[in-house]
Amino acid sequence: MTDEFRQLLCDKIHAAFGVGTALHSLAALAGDASSRRYYRAFLRAPGVPKSIIVMELPAGAGLPLSSEELAIFNERPRELPFLNVHRFFSKIGVKVPVIYGHWEDERIILLEDLGDTALWDQVQGLGDDQVLTWYRKAIDELLILHTRGTQSLDDSCIAFQQRFDAKLYLWEFDHFIEWGLEKRPDAKQVSPAAINTLRKTFADIAAILERCSHCLSHRDYHSWNLMVHDGAVRVIDFQDALLAPAQYDLASLLNDRVTDNIIRPPLEERLVNYYIDKSRDLHGRAIGVEEFFEIYRLSAIQRDLKVVGRFYYLDLVKGKPGYRKFIAPTARRLLRNFTQTAQMKTTLPLLQEHFEAMQ
Repeated sequence: MTDEFRQLLCDKIHAAFGVGTALHSLAALAGDASSRRYYRAFLRAPGVPKSIIVMELPAGAGLPLSSEELAIFNERPRELPFLNVHRFFSKIGVKVPVIYGHWEDERIILLEDLGDTALWDQVQGLGDDQVLTWYRKAIDELLILHTRGTQSLDDSCIAFQQRFDAKLYLWEFDHFIEWGLEKRPDAKQVSPAAINTLRKTFADIAAILERCSHCLSHRDYHSWNLMVHDGAVRVIDFQDALLAPAQYDLASLLNDRVTDNIIRPPLEERLVNYYIDKSRDLHGRAIGVEEFFEIYRLSAIQRDLKVVGRFYYLDLVKGKPGYRKFIAPTARRLLRNFTQTAQMKTTLPLLQEHFEAMQ
């Protein structure tokens, strides 16, 4: 961090909390897949938080890669998506961090410090009943987003201006083919016939998912984007929100990275049924369980294929090799979901040639 940035940060802390607030110390935090940088700032002054989170935006901050690639918007949004979605989520009661101040032109946002305990950290070493309790809390929060958010349609919220359609699904499938099969360091030759078969299967899945009912969705609602704070589950990293099938966020929560270590199939089934039962209570209508599970598994497959490609991309293009360790467990989960999904059984042998964990 430069002296210039530190002085700028001090100025913004004074603007948010008063000139009597001192920046005692600053610690860099480990980043995730995004290009943003985060710091924990420790403050000294009566009546102010002991610590806050500083988000440093990258130069030219704006839309996520997929939205830019697909040109979903006719013109670039005039407001940072993070701030736009935060305002709407706050209005509908989703537990998001407080924003103390934001200065987009100077690339600084000051946020509430929710601590370091993600949902995934919270459930380590717990028994099944306690794991269920915590993940049900996460599902309860998700249902606020899905039901109250969808019912509160607001054209000023950027999330309602974009949706998971066939074009976006196919872009993400192509991302898998490009980085998960063709450009990875240990790539084996993939025949044109195999690529054509994969693309046809992926197009069929995209068409099925596009026809589903859509609701307001977080898009990255996984166990590392949910923080446990004062006994509640709080939601972060929501700037990519859009309209999607309800099953997508649920699949993200229960099928990501190494969640299988704790959310094993019996627990997964109980949690999906919990979502279905609560949805029925909220919507006042019956939900077809078998059909819901079918779309849930297709959503999990689509998302896991995308993230395999993304993990390779983050390593090879962004210089973040730490995600490579999640590829094998994701492939094992894909194997399990492929074998339970009629559309994927004939495609499985094509991918087993390239992923040892799927054999």
